[in-house]
Amino acid sequence: MRSSRGPSWLALAVIGPLVVIGATASKASETVRVAELPRQTHIHGLAVDRQDPSRLLIATHHGLFRAGPDGRAERISEVQDFMGFTPHPTDPKTLFASGHPARGGNLGFIASTDGGATWRQVSPGVKGPVDFHQMSVSSADPATIYGAYGGLQVSRDAGRTWTVVGPTPDKLIDLAASAKASDTLYAATENGLLVSSDGGKGWTTVLAGAPVSLVEVTPDGSLYAYVVGRGLLRSDAESLAFATVGDDFGGGVPLHLAGDPANPARLFVATARSRVLTSTDRGQTWSEMGAGGS
Repeated sequence: MRSSRGPSWLALAVIGPLVVIGATASKASETVRVAELPRQTHIHGLAVDRQDPSRLLIATHHGLFRAGPDGRAERISEVQDFMGFTPHPTDPKTLFASGHPARGGNLGFIASTDGGATWRQVSPGVKGPVDFHQMSVSSADPATIYGAYGGLQVSRDAGRTWTVVGPTPDKLIDLAASAKASDTLYAATENGLLVSSDGGKGWTTVLAGAPVSLVEVTPDGSLYAYVVGRGLLRSDAESLAFATVGDDFGGGVPLHLAGDPANPARLFVATARSRVLTSTDRGQTWSEMGAGGS
Protein backbone atom coordinates (compact mmCIF):
# COMPACT_ATOMS: atom_id res chain seq x y z
CA MET A 1 0.00 0.00 0.00
CA ARG A 2 1.20 3.48 -0.70
CA SER A 3 0.66 7.18 -0.47
CA SER A 4 -1.98 8.87 -2.57
CA ARG A 5 0.42 11.69 -3.31
CA GLY A 6 0.87 10.98 -6.99
CA PRO A 7 4.30 10.19 -8.42
CA SER A 8 5.55 12.29 -11.30
CA TRP A 9 4.37 9.83 -13.95
CA LEU A 10 0.81 9.92 -12.62
CA ALA A 11 0.44 13.53 -13.58
CA LEU A 12 1.10 12.23 -17.01
CA ALA A 13 -0.80 9.28 -17.42
CA VAL A 14 0.42 -10.97 18.94
CA ILE A 15 0.58 -7.10 19.96
CA GLY A 16 2.21 -5.91 23.20
CA PRO A 17 1.74 -2.77 25.38
CA LEU A 18 0.04 -0.07 23.35
CA VAL A 19 -0.47 3.67 23.43
CA VAL A 20 -3.94 4.96 22.54
CA ILE A 21 -4.01 7.17 19.46
CA GLY A 22 -6.65 9.87 19.14
CA ALA A 23 -9.67 10.59 21.31
CA THR A 24 -12.94 8.74 21.02
CA ALA A 25 -14.69 12.08 20.87
CA SER A 26 -13.12 12.60 17.44
CA LYS A 27 -14.98 9.61 16.02
CA ALA A 28 -17.67 10.86 13.66
CA SER A 29 -20.44 8.67 12.33
CA GLU A 30 -21.07 9.28 8.66
CA THR A 31 -22.66 7.29 5.86
CA VAL A 32 -22.04 8.14 2.21
CA ARG A 33 -22.18 6.35 -1.10
CA VAL A 34 -18.85 4.94 -2.24
CA ALA A 35 -19.29 6.86 -5.49
CA GLU A 36 -19.30 10.11 -3.45
CA LEU A 37 -15.96 9.43 -1.72
CA PRO A 38 -13.79 10.91 -4.52
CA ARG A 39 -15.41 14.31 -3.90
CA GLN A 40 -14.75 14.11 -0.15
CA THR A 41 -11.45 12.32 0.48
CA HIS A 42 -8.47 10.39 -0.90
CA ILE A 43 -8.39 6.59 -0.70
CA HIS A 44 -5.18 5.11 0.71
CA GLY A 45 -6.00 1.39 0.91
CA LEU A 46 -8.56 -1.38 0.59
CA ALA A 47 -9.24 -4.69 2.36
CA VAL A 48 -12.11 -7.14 2.23
CA ASP A 49 -13.57 -7.38 5.73
CA ARG A 50 -12.71 -10.91 6.90
CA GLN A 51 -15.44 -10.68 9.55
CA ASP A 52 -18.01 -10.09 6.81
CA PRO A 53 -16.62 -10.67 3.28
CA SER A 54 -19.63 -8.94 1.74
CA ARG A 55 -18.14 -5.67 3.03
CA LEU A 56 -15.10 -3.68 1.96
CA LEU A 57 -12.87 -1.63 4.25
CA ILE A 58 -11.76 1.64 2.68
CA ALA A 59 -8.90 3.54 4.34
CA THR A 60 -9.01 7.25 3.53
CA HIS A 61 -7.53 10.63 4.36
CA HIS A 62 -10.48 11.21 6.72
CA GLY A 63 -10.94 7.85 8.46
CA LEU A 64 -11.79 4.23 7.82
CA PHE A 65 -15.04 3.39 6.05
CA ARG A 66 -16.85 0.04 5.74
CA ALA A 67 -18.90 -0.35 2.58
CA GLY A 68 -21.64 -2.85 1.80
CA PRO A 69 -22.63 -4.40 -1.53
CA ASP A 70 -25.26 -1.66 -1.93
CA GLY A 71 -22.45 0.86 -2.33
CA ARG A 72 -23.09 2.68 0.94
CA ALA A 73 -20.10 3.29 3.21
CA GLU A 74 -20.14 4.10 6.93
CA ARG A 75 -17.20 5.68 8.72
CA ILE A 76 -16.26 3.33 11.58
CA SER A 77 -13.13 5.02 12.99
CA GLU A 78 -12.04 8.35 14.33
CA VAL A 79 -11.21 10.98 11.73
CA GLN A 80 -7.53 10.57 10.90
CA ASP A 81 -5.38 9.88 7.84
CA PHE A 82 -4.81 6.14 7.33
CA MET A 83 -1.70 5.46 5.24
CA GLY A 84 -0.03 2.10 4.58
CA PHE A 85 -3.29 0.37 5.44
CA THR A 86 -3.19 -3.45 5.40
CA PRO A 87 -5.10 -6.26 7.12
CA HIS A 88 -3.62 -9.01 9.25
CA PRO A 89 -3.57 -12.06 6.92
CA THR A 90 -5.21 -14.49 9.37
CA ASP A 91 -6.82 -12.55 12.25
CA PRO A 92 -10.14 -11.11 11.01
CA LYS A 93 -10.29 -8.40 13.69
CA THR A 94 -6.73 -7.07 13.36
CA LEU A 95 -5.74 -4.29 10.96
CA PHE A 96 -2.50 -2.33 10.59
CA ALA A 97 -1.81 1.20 9.37
CA SER A 98 0.29 4.31 9.75
CA GLY A 99 -0.34 7.92 8.76
CA HIS A 100 -1.34 11.15 10.46
CA PRO A 101 -3.70 12.16 13.28
CA ALA A 102 -6.25 14.87 12.52
CA ARG A 103 -4.21 17.33 14.60
CA GLY A 104 -1.09 16.75 12.49
CA GLY A 105 2.17 14.84 12.91
CA ASN A 106 2.75 11.11 12.40
CA LEU A 107 0.96 8.14 13.95
CA GLY A 108 3.82 5.63 13.95
CA PHE A 109 2.90 1.99 13.39
CA ILE A 110 -0.68 1.52 14.63
CA ALA A 111 -3.04 -1.42 14.96
CA SER A 112 -6.70 -2.14 15.56
CA THR A 113 -7.91 -5.37 17.18
CA ASP A 114 -11.63 -4.60 16.86
CA GLY A 115 -12.06 -4.38 13.11
CA GLY A 116 -11.01 -0.74 12.78
CA ALA A 117 -13.18 0.98 15.38
CA THR A 118 -10.29 1.92 17.68
CA TRP A 119 -6.56 2.19 17.02
CA ARG A 120 -3.43 2.12 19.17
CA GLN A 121 0.23 2.85 18.54
CA VAL A 122 2.28 -0.36 18.68
CA SER A 123 5.62 1.33 17.97
CA PRO A 124 6.96 4.69 16.80
CA GLY A 125 9.31 2.83 14.41
CA VAL A 126 12.92 3.76 13.69
CA LYS A 127 13.47 7.53 13.90
CA GLY A 128 9.73 7.84 14.42
CA PRO A 129 6.99 8.35 14.84
CA VAL A 130 7.02 6.96 11.33
CA ASP A 131 4.58 7.58 8.52
CA PHE A 132 4.64 4.38 6.46
CA HIS A 133 3.12 5.30 3.09
CA GLN A 134 4.05 1.83 1.81
CA MET A 135 3.60 -1.16 4.12
CA SER A 136 2.99 -4.90 3.79
CA VAL A 137 2.47 -7.85 6.12
CA SER A 138 3.79 -11.29 5.18
CA SER A 139 1.08 -13.93 5.04
CA ALA A 140 3.90 -16.51 5.16
CA ASP A 141 4.79 -15.11 8.61
CA PRO A 142 2.34 -12.49 9.93
CA ALA A 143 4.91 -11.33 12.50
CA THR A 144 7.01 -9.98 9.58
CA ILE A 145 5.99 -6.50 8.48
CA TYR A 146 7.73 -4.14 6.06
CA GLY A 147 7.38 -0.35 5.94
CA ALA A 148 8.99 2.50 4.03
CA TYR A 149 10.17 5.50 6.07
CA GLY A 150 13.74 6.79 6.00
CA GLY A 151 14.63 3.58 4.18
CA LEU A 152 13.08 0.14 4.23
CA GLN A 153 12.15 -0.92 7.76
CA VAL A 154 11.24 -4.43 8.90
CA SER A 155 9.72 -5.86 12.06
CA ARG A 156 9.96 -9.54 12.93
CA ASP A 157 7.81 -9.33 16.09
CA ALA A 158 4.43 -8.08 14.81
CA GLY A 159 5.46 -4.44 14.82
CA ARG A 160 6.85 -4.02 18.33
CA THR A 161 10.42 -3.33 17.20
CA TRP A 162 11.85 -2.23 13.86
CA THR A 163 15.20 -2.15 12.08
CA VAL A 164 16.30 -0.44 8.86
CA VAL A 165 17.21 -3.01 6.21
CA GLY A 166 18.59 -0.52 3.72
CA PRO A 167 17.40 2.09 1.23
CA THR A 168 14.09 1.68 -0.53
CA PRO A 169 14.09 1.10 -4.29
CA ASP A 170 14.29 4.31 -6.31
CA LYS A 171 10.92 5.97 -6.96
CA LEU A 172 9.00 3.47 -4.85
CA ILE A 173 5.21 3.39 -5.23
CA ASP A 174 4.06 0.18 -3.51
CA LEU A 175 5.22 -2.88 -1.55
CA ALA A 176 3.82 -6.42 -1.30
CA ALA A 177 5.17 -9.30 0.76
CA SER A 178 5.13 -12.80 -0.70
CA ALA A 179 2.67 -15.46 0.45
CA LYS A 180 5.38 -18.11 0.09
CA ALA A 181 8.41 -16.76 1.97
CA SER A 182 8.65 -13.96 4.51
CA ASP A 183 11.95 -12.71 3.03
CA THR A 184 10.48 -12.29 -0.46
CA LEU A 185 9.18 -8.81 -1.16
CA TYR A 186 7.91 -7.05 -4.29
CA ALA A 187 8.25 -3.35 -5.07
CA ALA A 188 6.25 -1.34 -7.59
CA THR A 189 8.26 1.64 -8.80
CA GLU A 190 8.14 4.29 -11.49
CA ASN A 191 10.77 2.24 -13.34
CA GLY A 192 9.11 -1.18 -13.11
CA LEU A 193 8.48 -4.13 -10.80
CA LEU A 194 11.29 -5.41 -8.56
CA VAL A 195 11.66 -8.46 -6.32
CA SER A 196 13.88 -9.10 -3.31
CA SER A 197 14.56 -12.57 -1.91
CA ASP A 198 16.59 -11.40 1.08
CA GLY A 199 14.14 -9.16 2.93
CA GLY A 200 14.84 -6.01 0.95
CA LYS A 201 18.65 -5.96 1.04
CA GLY A 202 18.99 -6.57 -2.70
CA TRP A 203 16.60 -6.17 -5.63
CA THR A 204 16.15 -7.72 -9.07
CA THR A 205 14.05 -6.24 -11.87
CA VAL A 206 11.10 -8.39 -12.93
CA LEU A 207 9.22 -6.03 -15.26
CA ALA A 208 11.01 -3.03 -16.74
CA GLY A 209 10.26 -0.12 -19.03
CA ALA A 210 7.07 1.32 -17.53
CA PRO A 211 5.72 2.56 -14.19
CA VAL A 212 3.97 -0.02 -11.99
CA SER A 213 1.25 1.70 -9.98
CA LEU A 214 0.44 -1.19 -7.66
CA VAL A 215 1.61 -4.62 -6.58
CA GLU A 216 -0.51 -6.90 -4.41
CA VAL A 217 -0.43 -10.50 -3.25
CA THR A 218 -4.03 -11.65 -2.77
CA PRO A 219 -5.12 -14.18 -0.14
CA ASP A 220 -4.99 -17.06 -2.65
CA GLY A 221 -1.31 -16.30 -3.33
CA SER A 222 -1.77 -14.62 -6.71
CA LEU A 223 0.57 -11.75 -7.52
CA TYR A 224 -1.05 -8.76 -9.26
CA ALA A 225 0.70 -5.74 -10.75
CA TYR A 226 -0.65 -2.85 -12.77
CA VAL A 227 1.80 -1.78 -15.48
CA VAL A 228 1.02 1.52 -17.16
CA GLY A 229 0.49 0.88 -20.86
CA ARG A 230 0.01 -2.89 -20.41
CA GLY A 231 -2.78 -3.20 -17.87
CA LEU A 232 -3.37 -5.43 -14.88
CA LEU A 233 -1.05 -8.45 -14.86
CA ARG A 234 -1.31 -11.61 -12.79
CA SER A 235 1.21 -14.30 -11.94
CA ASP A 236 -0.11 -17.63 -10.70
CA ALA A 237 1.37 -18.70 -7.35
CA GLU A 238 4.04 -16.01 -7.65
CA SER A 239 5.86 -17.87 -10.44
CA LEU A 240 6.67 -14.49 -12.08
CA ALA A 241 5.09 -15.79 -15.30
CA PHE A 242 2.81 -12.82 -15.84
CA ALA A 243 -0.26 -12.73 -18.06
CA THR A 244 -2.34 -9.65 -18.80
CA VAL A 245 -5.77 -9.78 -17.19
CA GLY A 246 -7.30 -6.62 -18.61
CA ASP A 247 -7.09 -2.84 -18.77
CA ASP A 248 -10.65 -1.50 -18.61
CA PHE A 249 -10.77 0.79 -15.57
CA GLY A 250 -12.85 3.56 -17.05
CA GLY A 251 -9.79 5.58 -17.98
CA GLY A 252 -8.38 5.47 -14.45
CA VAL A 253 -5.10 4.14 -13.10
CA PRO A 254 -5.59 1.66 -10.22
CA LEU A 255 -3.48 2.36 -7.13
CA HIS A 256 -4.88 -0.15 -4.61
CA LEU A 257 -6.15 -3.71 -5.01
CA ALA A 258 -7.81 -6.13 -2.58
CA GLY A 259 -8.89 -9.74 -3.00
CA ASP A 260 -11.66 -11.66 -1.27
CA PRO A 261 -10.21 -14.47 0.91
CA ALA A 262 -13.36 -16.54 0.34
CA ASN A 263 -13.56 -16.01 -3.44
CA PRO A 264 -10.35 -15.51 -5.48
CA ALA A 265 -12.34 -14.31 -8.49
CA ARG A 266 -13.68 -11.31 -6.53
CA LEU A 267 -11.39 -8.27 -6.59
CA PHE A 268 -11.62 -4.58 -5.78
CA VAL A 269 -9.51 -1.63 -6.94
CA ALA A 270 -9.35 2.04 -6.07
CA THR A 271 -8.13 4.31 -8.85
CA ALA A 272 -6.02 7.43 -8.70
CA ARG A 273 -9.25 9.42 -8.67
CA SER A 274 -10.56 7.39 -5.69
CA ARG A 275 -13.17 5.47 -7.66
CA VAL A 276 -13.84 2.01 -6.24
CA LEU A 277 -14.44 -0.74 -8.81
CA THR A 278 -15.21 -4.42 -8.34
CA SER A 279 -14.69 -7.54 -10.45
CA THR A 280 -16.09 -11.04 -10.14
CA ASP A 281 -13.93 -12.61 -12.88
CA ARG A 282 -10.36 -12.08 -11.57
CA GLY A 283 -10.10 -8.62 -13.04
CA GLN A 284 -11.18 -9.13 -16.64
CA THR A 285 -14.19 -6.82 -16.28
CA TRP A 286 -14.98 -4.13 -13.72
CA SER A 287 -17.99 -2.17 -12.51
CA GLU A 288 -18.56 0.66 -10.06
CA MET A 289 -19.03 -0.69 -6.55
CA GLY A 290 -22.71 -0.69 -5.64
CA ALA A 291 -23.88 -0.80 -9.26
CA GLY A 292 -26.22 -3.73 -9.65
CA GLY A 293 -25.56 -4.91 -6.08
CA SER A 294 -22.14 -6.41 -6.88
